[in-house]
Amino acid sequence: MAGAIALRTDYRADALRRLALGTRDANVARRLLSLAAVREGASRGDAARIGGMDRQTLRDWVHRFNAAGPDGLRDQWRNGSVCRLTADQQRELSELIIAGPDRNRDGVVRWRRVDLKRVMEERFGVSYHERHVSTLLKRLGYSHVSVRPRHPGQDTGVMEAFKKTSPAS
Repeated sequence: MAGAIALRTDYRADALRRLALGTRDANVARRLLSLAAVREGASRGDAARIGGMDRQTLRDWVHRFNAAGPDGLRDQWRNGSVCRLTADQQRELSELIIAGPDRNRDGVVRWRRVDLKRVMEERFGVSYHERHVSTLLKRLGYSHVSVRPRHPGQDTGVMEAFKKTSPAS
């Protein structure tokens, strides 16, 4: 069984505690206090309990602290995966959405996520999960608003004639 990972020696326990007092990030403060306990000779299990973590997590933070110092103890949030559509493809998709579907070509009277998924696969060769299509639409500035369905064979003249002959309420 391997021994404990050595903690870098350029920070003493009191310096780590001062850094913990000076930070506004509670997670970083907990990690610094755990490392200060390790520096003072506490067992890794006890030091991990001080920071509210297990020994393996403390080991990971020791590696990050050794590599980057106190700045390595901050959470590193990621922005997520990179969009698989290029900027031109996103622009083309946006124009396609604004223009609406062609019933003869696309076979639908309004866009649904599953339809846009199919169109993106056919035109751009990019496959997304149906649920991710709504994330992509939100990124493009569209919100989920469903229009009232319209039958493609409805006659506006008949509808107007019906409105004029209906009794006033």
